[in-house]
Amino acid sequence: MSASVKVEVRQIAATASEAVARQHKVLTDRPEAKGGEDRGAMGGELLLMGLGGCFMSNLLAAVKAREAGVRDIQITITGALSEAPMRFAAIRMEIGADYADRAEMEKLVTIAERGCIVANTLKDAVALSLVVV
Repeated sequence: MSASVKVEVRQIAATASEAVARQHKVLTDRPEAKGGEDRGAMGGELLLMGLGGCFMSNLLAAVKAREAGVRDIQITITGALSEAPMRFAAIRMEIGADYADRAEMEKLVTIAERGCIVANTLKDAVALSLVVV
């Protein structure tokens, strides 16, 4: 049997849901301007957060394993929307940090991208770019 990841999602209000992964909970809702109650991020925002969290986890592991001089990492993720059907046509990740060696930082970003389940899933479906700033 192959490995798998499972989460459960249940409705908790007219427009909101709660997702559970192990013992962790996340709320999803629409903003008031879109008819929701703004109890949580929208699904598309959560997808971008999931990408960022997955990538960050792999980047931190690569930094630690190599004892690299990188700290204070921040990632800005922007999804460009397209319509018919509504989707992300492109996603740009800007990775910033306090580092001295740009070549090492770029190598760490490549390692993290290759290890990120979410990036690996998305990159055949959307134009995914990573930029070290």
